[in-house]
Amino acid sequence: MDLSTRYLGLDLRTPLVPSASPLCDEVDNLKRMEDAGAAAVVLHSLFEEQLTREQDAIGRQLMFGADSFAEALTYLPQPQEFHMGPDQYLDHIRRAKQAVRIPIIASLNGASLGGWIDYAKKIQQAGADALELNVYYIPTAMDRSGIEIEQTYLDILKAVKDVVSIPVAMKLSPFFSNMANMARQLDQAGVNALVLFNRFYQPDVNLDSLEIQANLNLSTPQAMRLPLRWIAILFGHLKADLAATGGLHTAEDAIKMLMVGADVTMLCSVLLERGIGVIREIEAGISDWMVERDYQSLQQLKGSMSQKYCADPAAFERAQYMKVILGGPRV
Repeated sequence: MDLSTRYLGLDLRTPLVPSASPLCDEVDNLKRMEDAGAAAVVLHSLFEEQLTREQDAIGRQLMFGADSFAEALTYLPQPQEFHMGPDQYLDHIRRAKQAVRIPIIASLNGASLGGWIDYAKKIQQAGADALELNVYYIPTAMDRSGIEIEQTYLDILKAVKDVVSIPVAMKLSPFFSNMANMARQLDQAGVNALVLFNRFYQPDVNLDSLEIQANLNLSTPQAMRLPLRWIAILFGHLKADLAATGGLHTAEDAIKMLMVGADVTMLCSVLLERGIGVIREIEAGISDWMVERDYQSLQQLKGSMSQKYCADPAAFERAQYMKVILGGPRV
């Protein structure tokens, strides 16, 4: 069974790629992922805030006279709370490249140009095979238009593409007024892949402490419905590759994403819940399903259920909404 695919200009043995998570912090885990059948791996993100702190020596300044404004220090993570510093991150890439044969995709997380340009170059020099830009941006300024927000994404992409030659992916949120148009703009600007979608962690209210607290929940299979729809809509209309992330827990989930047009399917929550060895199980499940239906290769099924090729293209748009509403339970 030929499960090979191509993503970010890289020839991959299968479409199964572990996405950024704490599991990627240890080189031994990367070896285990390779042994379990991972085709490539996305390292955890280096954060823009880390780069800003290093460049401006903010860490030292914050700690000086901390007693006078201790409350302010709680608004940003302390240096020791990050997984590793920028220099350690570059060393992690080098050690990962020495330890495994599968491609290593680095990740930068931020909301502005920040120090991304310089570190994009350093990440390439450290040996990363590709770079994923994880733009985590929640616009709150009421005087900023949607066009300005979109331009921020385009500026980040263009600035990074100008200084590196390795392929660049962009991990997006779904919160654009016209997702299809945003995808096309990024495609025309030269993005090599779109990763759909970034999960914004929603805040919660702690009723005991009366504080706003971070809330981290692992994804469930229901989360895959949104990227499934948009990958199906975008397939065949972009030069950029499409990566599905969010809610993939089984071989069936991965097959669905591939059939609507994904080039790779990224795994995270399922690895944290069930262990790295589940990669092997998912690969076997994909292969068995294809054998039962006489598929010879992944390319035969990829995109076959996208909006471009499925029997009912309107199913991905309003028509399906009307069908669900009108055909729902009666009370």
